[in-house]
Amino acid sequence: MVMTGIWKKLSECPPVEFVQNSLISLHSSTGLPWWATIVLATVMTRSIVTIPLSCYQVYITAKLHNLKYEMEDIVKELKKETNLAVRQFKWTEDYARSVYNRSLNTQWNKLIVRDNCHPMKGAILVIVQIPLWVILSITLRNLCYMLPHGDTAAQITYLEMAVGGFAWISNLTYPDPTFILPVLYGLSNLAVIEIHHMLKVGEHNKTQKYVTNFMRCLSIALVPVAAYIPSCITLYWTTSSLFGIFQNLLLACPKFRRLMRIPKTDVELEHPYTYLFEKIRSRLGLQKELERMKKL
Repeated sequence: MVMTGIWKKLSECPPVEFVQNSLISLHSSTGLPWWATIVLATVMTRSIVTIPLSCYQVYITAKLHNLKYEMEDIVKELKKETNLAVRQFKWTEDYARSVYNRSLNTQWNKLIVRDNCHPMKGAILVIVQIPLWVILSITLRNLCYMLPHGDTAAQITYLEMAVGGFAWISNLTYPDPTFILPVLYGLSNLAVIEIHHMLKVGEHNKTQKYVTNFMRCLSIALVPVAAYIPSCITLYWTTSSLFGIFQNLLLACPKFRRLMRIPKTDVELEHPYTYLFEKIRSRLGLQKELERMKKL
């Protein structure tokens, strides 16, 4: 397979080369079939990298949420001081608003520095997770097409993957002929989105609703893509999404949050799994059906 442009650069970049060699070493050292190696590597990567970063993201978000209550007292005090200055020094409305906004930003920044919880720190998960997902996907693509060098070692790995499948997928270098894995991938992605959405307490703003709907559409749009690519990549994507369900449920657990020293907030659910079950039952219309049956 001849590559040009960005695909060639991505295929030969040092991070992909490192992950590719690591994946081959894991396969050789464990003696597992390739499908199990991919699942194991996915679980290990998400456990070692994604879960700690997710905990840190939730930690930062919780700290920022709790700072809002401290800011309420500061806002009241600043309003009093601004109104007093307007009367004493005859400030204009525009000048008073400008001074008030600057003071408010200064106080907010002081609180952020004090608690070491800059909002940008919460973006570290996305900054790491997306490139990692791309690197692992390209790595598996390399193994399927004997890239980047096409030497004897690459040919051996390709042949191992061609017979290293499971159940209905015997050849990991071919797409899933039954479409079971791509559909499972789409459903698991939707499950991650819905669980995250349902565990949010309070009203969702317009931006959150748009993002949620966009992610739903993207999950559906990726199903035909997953049906077209080699099944080893789809297996990685599906395993990662299924792990995402576990991760969302784990991060909702109050005991786990205290273990990770995540501050408690007023929007934290005391019984998240009961709450989630009730939300699912309500969405599926089971609640009304159960109430109707009780009346009979």
